[in-house]
Amino acid sequence: MGEDTARSGEGIAGVRKLLRHFPASVTYPVALAFLACAEVLIRLGGPHENLSLALLLGVCTTLPLTFVLGADRALPALAGAAVAVTSAGVLALAPFRTLTLAGVAAQLASVYWLGRAGAPRLSGILVVPYVVRALVSQDDLTTRVMAVLVATLASAAAATGITHHVRSAALAHSATERAFADTLLAHAARGERARIARELHDVVAHHISMIAVQAETARLTTAGLPADGATRLLAIGDTARTALTEMRRLLGVLREDADTAVNRRPQPGLRQLLELVDESRDASGSRTRLIVSGPVAPLDPGIEVTAYRIVQEALTNARRHAPGAAVDVVLRYAEDDLAIRVRDNGPGPASPTAGHGLLGMRERAATVGGTLRTGPAHGGGFLVEAWLPVRAEAIV
Repeated sequence: MGEDTARSGEGIAGVRKLLRHFPASVTYPVALAFLACAEVLIRLGGPHENLSLALLLGVCTTLPLTFVLGADRALPALAGAAVAVTSAGVLALAPFRTLTLAGVAAQLASVYWLGRAGAPRLSGILVVPYVVRALVSQDDLTTRVMAVLVATLASAAAATGITHHVRSAALAHSATERAFADTLLAHAARGERARIARELHDVVAHHISMIAVQAETARLTTAGLPADGATRLLAIGDTARTALTEMRRLLGVLREDADTAVNRRPQPGLRQLLELVDESRDASGSRTRLIVSGPVAPLDPGIEVTAYRIVQEALTNARRHAPGAAVDVVLRYAEDDLAIRVRDNGPGPASPTAGHGLLGMRERAATVGGTLRTGPAHGGGFLVEAWLPVRAEAIV
């Protein structure tokens, strides 16, 4: 008995290991296809004149889901696959009445992903054939009820997908607006600094220069000037010149952004992460790696700035609380979100909830609709994890 259980466990582990080599876009449709065929065989119960065609329709209602769940989610492939699933499902309803539960699941997944990808019209259109068949067909009551049920479930799936798309687009738009507002504020601040620099240069620096010149002139041209008076005038001139030097340095700081627009760097994004990681490695002298997985694609500027700042603050915390510790920065691109993971192998901060840095990271993630989690990592070290929503590409 124990040996049989062990063998069964090994068999399940082997199947799981094999399935890891195939993407979900392949394993799910194939599994549904097998379920659909099994359901058809059970229903028809043996030799049947329409058995081959029923099996074919069962496969056609499930396997096209591979293109729907594909990584690229291009509209032509997605739409074609969804139409194929719907057509096969409608044909399976009548005259063969072999619509399977697996086929219904594939239909719901198809209209959901169409709505989520930003094609609500097509998603809604694919529900219509079931409604029409339920209303105008002369089929038996069971078939018509099945058509109404599928139409209702498909409508709910499409509405769920569309709602997800609208919410993601709204969050991305809000992040873009915030980034634009930050840019306007930065421009306004640079303009104000430039104005202050001009005022200091034109008024204050001019008067300080005059003080230095007049003190030096008085010391050299005043007849019978006591030695003590000459010393004081010399000190006044030296002080004025020192103040003028400091004033010019201050003007340089104020004008650094205002007067060198050509050299101004744009808001940082994910493309600058490698440079940030290199700087952190040089500053700490420890191993710092950047690991990227998933289909890399340009994201909304607000999302990219937020991701960059979170990684920047996490690296700063690692250098502060775990100097010399190795740090891994992991970015995982997915269709729904961008996952950020920064882990060091040091002791971590004494109080993970304290400090403005962690609070600032959490607030940054929340402003774009994301979440952030920090705390001790499993196996040692400190872990910062963030999930930021990715803006879905508009499909019309």
